[in-house]
Amino acid sequence: MKTSHANILMCVGIPLSCLALVLAACGRQPEEPATGQSDVETATAVAQTAAPAEPAAVNAQRIINADREPGNWMSHGRSYDEQRFSPLAVINDSNAERLGLSWYFDIPTDRGMQATPLMIDGVLYVSGSWSMVYAFNAVTGELLWQYDPQVPREKLLELCCDAINRGVAAWDGKIFVGTLDGRLVALNAADGSVAWDVSTIPEGSAYSITGAPRVIKGKVIIGNGGSEFGVRGYISAYEATTGKLAWRFYTVPGDPSQPFENPILEMAAKTWTGEWWKLGGGGTVWDSMAYDAELDLLYIGVGNGSPWNAQIRSPGGGDNLFLSSIVALRPDTGEYVWHYQETPRESWDFTATQHMILANIEVGGKERKVIMQAPKNGFFYILDRATGEFLSAEKYTLVTWASHIDPETGRPVEAPGVRYDGGQPTVNFPGFMGGHNWQPMSYSPRTGLVYIPAQQTLAVYAHDAEFNYRPGFYNTGIDWTKAMMPEDPAERAGILDQFTGFISAWDPVAQREAWRIPLGTMWNGGILSTEGNLLFQGNGTGRFVAYRADSGEALWGFDAQTGIMAAPITYEVNGTQYVAVVAGWGGLGVLIGEIGKKASAMVNRSRVLVFALDADGALPEPKTYSRGTPNPPPLVDDPALVQHGKELYHQSCFACHGADVISSSSQMPDLRYMSAQKHELFLQITLDGILHTRGMGAYKEWVSEEDAKAIHAYVIQESHRLMGGMNAESD
Repeated sequence: MKTSHANILMCVGIPLSCLALVLAACGRQPEEPATGQSDVETATAVAQTAAPAEPAAVNAQRIINADREPGNWMSHGRSYDEQRFSPLAVINDSNAERLGLSWYFDIPTDRGMQATPLMIDGVLYVSGSWSMVYAFNAVTGELLWQYDPQVPREKLLELCCDAINRGVAAWDGKIFVGTLDGRLVALNAADGSVAWDVSTIPEGSAYSITGAPRVIKGKVIIGNGGSEFGVRGYISAYEATTGKLAWRFYTVPGDPSQPFENPILEMAAKTWTGEWWKLGGGGTVWDSMAYDAELDLLYIGVGNGSPWNAQIRSPGGGDNLFLSSIVALRPDTGEYVWHYQETPRESWDFTATQHMILANIEVGGKERKVIMQAPKNGFFYILDRATGEFLSAEKYTLVTWASHIDPETGRPVEAPGVRYDGGQPTVNFPGFMGGHNWQPMSYSPRTGLVYIPAQQTLAVYAHDAEFNYRPGFYNTGIDWTKAMMPEDPAERAGILDQFTGFISAWDPVAQREAWRIPLGTMWNGGILSTEGNLLFQGNGTGRFVAYRADSGEALWGFDAQTGIMAAPITYEVNGTQYVAVVAGWGGLGVLIGEIGKKASAMVNRSRVLVFALDADGALPEPKTYSRGTPNPPPLVDDPALVQHGKELYHQSCFACHGADVISSSSQMPDLRYMSAQKHELFLQITLDGILHTRGMGAYKEWVSEEDAKAIHAYVIQESHRLMGGMNAESD
């Protein structure tokens, strides 16, 4: 049911110790414990009753023993092994069709939503766009408090892929969130007030934080993003009580004329050539982590190089450690233990930051402690998590850049001509969007399967012979003019058909796909599996679906009225099991023009949805939106200028406004529909940043007035092209 604005205002900032008063003020009463509970429900209720009364009183033992409290979801992947599997089974494959909407909350933003919520002792903690945090009563949906870190909107210029956040961490009465402008903030879980706030990045740098922190042994672990903007990757640990920096591990070496911060970086530097440190190097740890408490190892996934193009970044060759690697560290000190590099001399934006899962499975007839990952490059990897030993890797999607992974060396066997440093463009599967991106997968010990939110993607790569490094700006070293969509509609359609999405049920023992579920579009949500033989996933077309985990049969679906990227969770309070997901489409998927068109007909919403058996809530009627009518000035009669503008647009503008000036989401301005006034102000908007409070900063440092006029001429052409198509459709 919907939370009214009046109730929100009455409830904001009230400590959880006054929960009963809050509920009374908001017109609700705490629910009585359900009667006739099963053994599982009773055990859960006992565990929750025994839990500390202090809000978010999470510690190491509670997370390590998460299965003793199956009703809670206390860490990003529920448990340190990041399996995203819940032992709850009140909702199961025999009754899933009875699911209904219990409550929802519309967050007042329209950006993408990627967070995995936490549910701890009856309170749901959710982060949203612009790094905001919300706390709800997990049963009623009443807003208990909210926090806005006041991230400057012009920070959008230094973000790869939307103003998103993937989640918070909880520890000892605090909620931790990383902000887009590089801060790590500790909030008091009782009321959302700030306990401490530290900057994790150098002042004035182009780093950002979108990933969820993890707390291990009293240290808050956080990485950052920004590889394309010329930064050097690292991961840091801060004391949870004070915010003091405990240690930092750099993932790429710095200037070799200076002392190395860590002895292992001296070894890594031997795998680099040229003057990479002047270009940043990349290697940001922008998402996945996992922790093995028995081995006391923290696993981090390392991102792509900066620039992408290895010929520019490291012209004399070399593997470029620790790019595109899984690295194991000691969480107390950040000490290096082992690494495995998935894509040596990474040159395609093939990150290894995708979700990692720890499990004990049979490999070669013997049970092994493994770490599993399906990174962007299209191979499903299994490593020994104690030593980093390569065990196996097989293709989980269409892969053309490499034929296989050599079983002896663990290195990819690259296809001839796949490196574009000879000047000729190459077409690769997967492309930079990956065979699997940040959306979390799930492992079910019940079925023995890993469920991957997979996709088939391609990209054209070409060496940029005129590359000019621009600090704080998008640097790839790719000549995007050779990677644009063809003009011919049939050719465009053929390429678009190559971008598909699916759930892959992967058997890690057999190292093959058991079955798959084709989806209506690519760029779909993360996955939850449960003891009730269920899978839950939201998708880009706005459906939230429950499937049978052993076969993939669809059992139930719900129209969320907006695309879904985030991963669901399930929790239990007073014997009632709930399933929760945040909805709101955005990120990289909406930036690639027509690829996201199947989700573009909906108004994008930032929304929390919570479901339970036999609930009968409903959403309001969905809104549609219209971008209006294009109103461009006359065409510019200068083909060379328009072509130059097209090239500049795809170097500087498409990351926010979409390839080919096609935005596929309501929150992204489609420049083809600009008003006459916006056209008149185009140079002031572009060069002077008069709309900086809406995320459009000033580009005059990097774009000349003549270049801005060329970009405008290209946008005008595409606006007229759109009008021609609209007129043709009306005819």
